[in-house]
Amino acid sequence: MDTLPPRTTRIQKKNVSRILEAALDVFSANGFRGATLEQIARAAGLSKPNLLYYFPSKEAIHVELLSGLMSTWLDPLRLIHPSGEPVEELIGYVIRKLEMSRQFPRESRLFANEIVQGAPRIMPLIEGELRELVEEKSILIRRWQDAGRLARMEPRHLIFSIWATTQHYADFDVQVRGILSEEDERHFEDARAFLETFYRNALDPARG
Repeated sequence: MDTLPPRTTRIQKKNVSRILEAALDVFSANGFRGATLEQIARAAGLSKPNLLYYFPSKEAIHVELLSGLMSTWLDPLRLIHPSGEPVEELIGYVIRKLEMSRQFPRESRLFANEIVQGAPRIMPLIEGELRELVEEKSILIRRWQDAGRLARMEPRHLIFSIWATTQHYADFDVQVRGILSEEDERHFEDARAFLETFYRNALDPARG
């Protein structure tokens, strides 16, 4: 999505970055419906009219964030390589997804809020690029299973389970920290050890 004319100044680019960074905070905390342009402008240190110079609406800002996020979100899945050792490739995917929850909790919550609302702004991406990539990797996983290199299980639901077990640590961060009574990020190391053991056992063809 083009938000600025072709020729933009350094200050304009800086302001766009400030708006998107502020919007990420506001949307991830309040959801799309709870967020306002006034909140985003205030968080960005701009006036509302100045913000509207760069983005015509709250939805335009939201779509810009989600479009960029989708590409970032797909990268760990793209990295599953056909020539790799199957269990290690999938364990690597689990670890990459968990690390994304550690590094990008606001982005994860932004995406989760959009999905909970029925994905009105990114359904074409879900039904297009995301579905195609999941199908591509599912075919690869089935090929590994047919070769006896992975325990047999439905590949798409395996991918869903990886999303659920890793993104939980970002989307339900308050709950996790409340139960564990932790203020730092040590629990991510415990989570990594648990998930690696869990999926290694589940994927082992000798156990399938």
